[in-house]
Amino acid sequence: MRIQDVVDERLLDQISGGSVIGIDIGSRTGKAVLLSGGELYTSKVYTGINMQETADELLEDLLEQSGLIRSDIDYIVGTGYGRIALKYSDISSQIVTEISCHAMGAHYLNADVRTIVDIGGQDSKAIRVDPLTGGVVEFVMNDKCAAGTGRFLEKVAEILELSITELGQEAVQSDSPSEISSQCVVFAESEVISLRAKGETRRDIAAGIHFASAKRVRNLLKRVGIEPGLIFSGGVSNNVGMRKALEELSGHPLIESKIDTIFAGALGAAIHALNYSRAAVTSTQETENVFRLDLTGLENRIAERQEQLILGADEHKKVGYLCSYTPLELISAAGVSHIRLFKAGDTHTVASGEQITQSVFCDFTKSILGAFKEEDPLYTSLDKVYTFYTCDCIKTVGEAIGEFFAPADIYTLPRIKDKPSSRDFYSSQILSFKADLEQLSGNIITEGELRLQIRQYNEVRKLLTQISELRKRPNPPLSGKDYLDLVKAFYYLPAEELLPLYQGIYDKLAAVPVREDRTIRLFMAGGIIADGDRKLLELIEDELGARIVAEDHCTGLKIASGHIDEEGDPYRALAEGYIDQTPCARMKPLQERVEISGALATEYQADGVLYAYLKFCPCYGQIKNEFFRHYQQLGIPVLELPIDYSKSDQGQLKTRLEAFIEVLRERKGLAAVGSA
Repeated sequence: MRIQDVVDERLLDQISGGSVIGIDIGSRTGKAVLLSGGELYTSKVYTGINMQETADELLEDLLEQSGLIRSDIDYIVGTGYGRIALKYSDISSQIVTEISCHAMGAHYLNADVRTIVDIGGQDSKAIRVDPLTGGVVEFVMNDKCAAGTGRFLEKVAEILELSITELGQEAVQSDSPSEISSQCVVFAESEVISLRAKGETRRDIAAGIHFASAKRVRNLLKRVGIEPGLIFSGGVSNNVGMRKALEELSGHPLIESKIDTIFAGALGAAIHALNYSRAAVTSTQETENVFRLDLTGLENRIAERQEQLILGADEHKKVGYLCSYTPLELISAAGVSHIRLFKAGDTHTVASGEQITQSVFCDFTKSILGAFKEEDPLYTSLDKVYTFYTCDCIKTVGEAIGEFFAPADIYTLPRIKDKPSSRDFYSSQILSFKADLEQLSGNIITEGELRLQIRQYNEVRKLLTQISELRKRPNPPLSGKDYLDLVKAFYYLPAEELLPLYQGIYDKLAAVPVREDRTIRLFMAGGIIADGDRKLLELIEDELGARIVAEDHCTGLKIASGHIDEEGDPYRALAEGYIDQTPCARMKPLQERVEISGALATEYQADGVLYAYLKFCPCYGQIKNEFFRHYQQLGIPVLELPIDYSKSDQGQLKTRLEAFIEVLRERKGLAAVGSA
């Protein structure tokens, strides 16, 4: 077909020259579009097990239709579920997220498009589009739940003994849709069976399912803002039942296009391919003269220290603690070795911990208990566990440790931090902690030794701050992952050992020549990032070429924010210093924490904020909107990332991050990084 018969006539003059292909490999269907010589060709096949074979099948079909050969193709852009598997040694290529491709494709189908509903087999998305450029303004995706996706409709169709096409056709004939209360595939299945047993018709059940699914999608639309100019793309876009439900629930008619919108993503990929071809983008990246911080020695020292603790080589009492408000100066002054209990467990460890606590607790709390239950040698070597808690889940974990695994004491941290009575109470808790440490260790804590530890830890925090401030450079000499690994040492090694280590690392980093080339700068906020939980940072920095330049969570830069007064009563100074560090999100007033977070993001010149928190977190999950509003008032885009310790969400996380970084790069006018 002719390009002019498909593309909005207002944008025709932007498509000319070259032969390019966009390939969109979805979880169910592979689609492709070829633009060449004023003609547009399409191809569609079922997605096979091997994504490259699916793409090759699409490519060969397009070449056969057009009469072209491989050497005629100037550029290929891959997108969709299977994009990361696509590789072409003989054709220049790139991968782009389906979010950007669907936005661009929908824009070229109709320049009035402002909002896209994209529903595929695995996920659903709402995308707000810049009508001037076709760029992504904002987007949201569903989580790992199948509700609101093609898989949800397929499952119901199986129960009703209909094809997916028949399911939609039945739905539009209903005058009285069934009430489907559950949005979970598993529970909806039981509900559908129950409705059939009550004698409700297939068409009414089908309509009810479509409306239940559409409500889920409408919630995504509300988060980006529903505007006139709404288009429906993706594998489910041909389902008449879903189209009807979306129109009724959104209050806007869906824009019709001159081509099946299942090809919107592939068309957008082809447009991107045309732009890459014009810009002569290559896959070559500059790697010379790039400094890489080697922390192998530090990691080895942490491992040695852990082995010493397990074997009892230093003959000191050993304690673990759960929260960063536990005053390490006191523990060290008592001659006691300490570690923070903050390992991220694997799925087996998490499942083991869930046998002790509740399933609605976050994976971090389950990991702690799971490590004890699975007899982690480091954790089981401890003589006692302490926590100064703010989070009620952490309190429960401390109680469970004390009941089942090891002696434990729990101290309460005031949640209203600015009242004099709160500081008095915290001081009393610290004095009780002192007495308990003396009893455990058999050592008297002297003021002289405590003041020495206060001075040392102040110097440690100062060095961590100085190292972090090197990340204010346009191209920082260390990554966000590097910084978290440096902070990890804080939780395992004594202050006297940290001081020369951190000083040497700072001197090495400060000597790295300043590079003016700029990368995308991201600020990470939200809940705890545990020891071993690096999947987000590896995706962002190793695969997507962006950089975490600062973080507002309790295992990152926050640990360097405190300072203990070295004069006067040292116990009161500990209470004042710890309570005045960057506050926990469980403390009141929350606005102080929100403003500190925004100020840090601004200070480190962040292009965007990643707000990451563990699913079921009662702390950071519940108050997230306060943070979002503040970042938005500062003009800093924010991406919400609910995570867990499984690996099943890796692909979806990558899609979200890729799209977010693509949007930021476009805003900053920076070139894309990475290629297929």
